Amino acid sequence: MKRRGPSSPRRACRCTAYGKAAHDYAEVFDGVPSQHDGKDAAVIAELAAFGKSQPWPYRQPSAQDADLAYWVEWLDAQQRIQMLWLGRLESLLARHWPEATRLIDLNSVTLLRALAHYGGPAKLAEDPAAVKQLAKWGRRGLERTKIEQVIASAAGTGGTRQGPRDVQRMQPSAALALAAHRETQQARRQLALLAKNSESLQRQAAIVGEATACVLWVALGDPSDYPCGAAYRKAMGLNLKERSSGRYQGQLKITQRGPAIVRRWLYFAAMRKVQAAPVRAWYEAKKARDKDRGKGALIAVMRRLALALHAVGAHGEPFEAWRLFPGRSLARKALQALTISS
Repeated sequence: MKRRGPSSPRRACRCTAYGKAAHDYAEVFDGVPSQHDGKDAAVIAELAAFGKSQPWPYRQPSAQDADLAYWVEWLDAQQRIQMLWLGRLESLLARHWPEATRLIDLNSVTLLRALAHYGGPAKLAEDPAAVKQLAKWGRRGLERTKIEQVIASAAGTGGTRQGPRDVQRMQPSAALALAAHRETQQARRQLALLAKNSESLQRQAAIVGEATACVLWVALGDPSDYPCGAAYRKAMGLNLKERSSGRYQGQLKITQRGPAIVRRWLYFAAMRKVQAAPVRAWYEAKKARDKDRGKGALIAVMRRLALALHAVGAHGEPFEAWRLFPGRSLARKALQALTISS
């Protein structure tokens, strides 16, 4: 990863110095090996004065990149807002209608529209046209038997009876969660259209989806600008470092440098990948070795996905899930698991 100079396009001259050079020069600069933002800037300036830097010209983002950045920021913001209101709504339902989420998903558009319209289970159960209304909202995705079960649970719920203020809490929570859901869907559609204009994005989208591929492009740039997959992975903050303290002794942790949005979206992509063979077989084995702690196994999948995304995006290599795991024996086991499952 490079130590960057000033990022303002108004500066007449900008330069970069490689991280190794800046790290080595840190102690020479003031006799202390520590690093922080102010010192890093001074180190880069001094290295540039010695001719040990490279020019870093500012490039005006294209219209495509500007559109991608806008919709990625909007999608991430609206998704956070949606999760906030869904969390609030989940707590309200647990108190007043706990049976609802056992029958229908919390983020279901039908449930959100019903709660935004009725405000709770009591008015839903009292409405004689509730069956038709739920069928209209659910369309073909909600069967008649399921609708009847939802209405029956609303009528006989064991939750606490709502007061006027409780209804006022639930209605706007559902309405705002529904509005955020619609905004995220619109952003995803726009990103899917924009991804069609780039072959690299299309190849990466086939692995992790259009939205995640666009997040990687906006936060990290073109994968072909990185000399190797390891550099691409390092920019994500997925490099390993040893952590030793009073609590941890020699444990490996990821550096978490770079944009956090990349790691968050890639984490969910890894969660989707481990649902199917052959990744699931490797994940379960790794999880068992880690005493049923799955987070480390998911991060390991993320690190392998980062290398695969660079190879696919920068060099156009075909993606094969078994190639995520090194070693011939692991590849054979992955292929056997894939054959058995299919």
